[in-house]
Amino acid sequence: MPLAQLGSSFWRVGHGREIELGTRAVIMAIVNATPDSFSDGGRYDTVDAAVAHALQAAGEGAQIIDIGGESTRPGADIVTPLQEQARVLPVIEALRGRTDALISIDTYRAETARLAVSAGAHIINDVFGLQKEPEIGKIAADTGAGLCLMHTGREREKLADVIADQFLFLQRSLEIASAAGVARDRIVLDPGFGFAKDTEENIELMVRFGELHRLGLPLLAGTSRKRFVGAITGREAADRDAGTAATSVLLRLSGAVIFRVHDVAINRDALAIADAMLAARYSLEQGHSA
Repeated sequence: MPLAQLGSSFWRVGHGREIELGTRAVIMAIVNATPDSFSDGGRYDTVDAAVAHALQAAGEGAQIIDIGGESTRPGADIVTPLQEQARVLPVIEALRGRTDALISIDTYRAETARLAVSAGAHIINDVFGLQKEPEIGKIAADTGAGLCLMHTGREREKLADVIADQFLFLQRSLEIASAAGVARDRIVLDPGFGFAKDTEENIELMVRFGELHRLGLPLLAGTSRKRFVGAITGREAADRDAGTAATSVLLRLSGAVIFRVHDVAINRDALAIADAMLAARYSLEQGHSA
């Protein structure tokens, strides 16, 4: 997709911050403050370890740090709100003032979102797209937090067509956000690679990713170390970063602007190549149209 079609905009987020989207890929680093996440569970489940990992990711080029306190892998144990908050809030508080990177809270619980924004988070990343606890919409509206609305196939019947189901779900999420008073320039959409989608569905979603631009909002891609990457490469979860970087490049060329990843460095380098190609393509197009 030509850079001219991608455009450039600013995502307005909490605490008076904003981030430019479009002309260069933005990396969101995953920090799982959990004992049981699918590829790095237990590595960052202390405050010190999570903070150190977050600061390392920022140093490697991540502009957003996404902190989660509950594993979303299939079959993971459900934690209580208090358990989740005990894992994430001290990390957010410790990071505040120590990095210029934006802080995102990965939660579908309204109370955790509220406390996280109060502690310093700029973004709420809801894997149920406001359809589990719609109160998150009002919290985002009242605080000015950025909002990432993700598509999921969990706990619902999906439509047979991959893109039709994306529109069905995400338009409902946008209706909830609008009713809560969330401004559109505070919203990013995530098609939810891997969430109740098999390998064939994930590949089709990649192929047809460009169709999602009809929703008119910036798009986030979260393919990092997902099962479908392993199905294609034959790699175990911890060894899927090269495959992830390949998907990042392909999705960047299809218009994704934010990339949620475990390994910042390899994706940063891969996306730098994609950005250089897009910039060169744009320059050539401008020259031909002059």
